[in-house]
Amino acid sequence: MEIVVLDGFTLNPGDLSWDALRKQGNCKIYDRTAADETLSRIRNAEIVLTNKVIIDRNSMEAAPNMKYIGVLATGYNVVDIAAAKERGITVTNIPAYSTDSVAQMVFSHILAFCNRVELHTASVQNGDWQNGTDFSYTCSLQTEISGKTVGIVGFGQIGQRVAQIARALGMKVLFYNRSVKNIQDENIRQTSLETVFSKSDFVSLNCPLTGDNQQFVNAALLAKMKPSSMLINTGRGGLVNEKDLAEALNTGQIAAAGLDVLSTEPPKADNPLLTAKNCFITPHIAWATIEARTRLMNIAVENINAFLNGKAQNVVS
Repeated sequence: MEIVVLDGFTLNPGDLSWDALRKQGNCKIYDRTAADETLSRIRNAEIVLTNKVIIDRNSMEAAPNMKYIGVLATGYNVVDIAAAKERGITVTNIPAYSTDSVAQMVFSHILAFCNRVELHTASVQNGDWQNGTDFSYTCSLQTEISGKTVGIVGFGQIGQRVAQIARALGMKVLFYNRSVKNIQDENIRQTSLETVFSKSDFVSLNCPLTGDNQQFVNAALLAKMKPSSMLINTGRGGLVNEKDLAEALNTGQIAAAGLDVLSTEPPKADNPLLTAKNCFITPHIAWATIEARTRLMNIAVENINAFLNGKAQNVVS
């Protein structure tokens, strides 16, 4: 059994073990694979694991032994599912492995803006406190989130976890979801998309990217937000019109944005959000805690074991 991992570095930069996977067969693990290297690396593979490397129809045709594609992520748009079905190739993904980690990142961005811990630490290290005359000073407005409203777009597992954390912190919750959710907490209310954006102090995007919601966060929707409000995106960069968001930040239409994802990753140098005011960007790391990556690795191995035993799980093809 030949197993090929095309881009294993982000999952395992060296702090996890591939041993459980290696027990399944002859395992070739590549940190990264360029587009022009894919065909030669999967040519003899029966099992292929990928995170962001595209496996299209041409790739499958070049690998006649391929029986299984394991996507090392929840989203599986990197695989041509229709072509996989035609060729009888099983495709699986890794659902719900990073729910807590992504929800944690939402509040990391919120708290980073409300308290600016790093800004104040830099000030102290620069000698401002030692040389000051007061026992306390601030470099930015300090904001208490208790009593504020967080608006959530997409009320799946991650959105619901964000809501739970928000309630524990004394926040109110508005959410928009395409299907109706039966929620018993009077402080968590389903409403329209426009209401989520106009009434919330923080808006968190926790929905998948589909053909219907590409760049739905645009100038018109941003104009509905409070001037004091913050947009947080830990979903997909393509949900946001980046030019419109940069304009909203630079003109003070909204106060801040916390982004873990961009439309192109790594971003191009001319991405307007890289220089926008009060735009806090992390390099797509919400999923990457050691705990979440360990779960991902374990589920990936379990998926392969289930497939080999004729009881495939987490199938998306």
